[in-house]
Amino acid sequence: MGKAVYDKEQQVVYLRERLNMFLEVLDSMDPEMTGLEDIDRLIEMMDELETKIEQFNQRKPAQSL
Repeated sequence: MGKAVYDKEQQVVYLRERLNMFLEVLDSMDPEMTGLEDIDRLIEMMDELETKIEQFNQRKPAQSL
């Protein structure tokens, strides 16, 4: 994995990219062909996003020396 992101601006960029990825997956789904596995994957993506938001909220900003 990459190194931890402490800069709030970078965190917002990361979250925005992940949300856009989620929206792309959602937009690409055909409602007639969507199954339980697809919905489970969407829920998993949202859970991962929520976890990342919680992690970012708990981190203290990096301090410069």
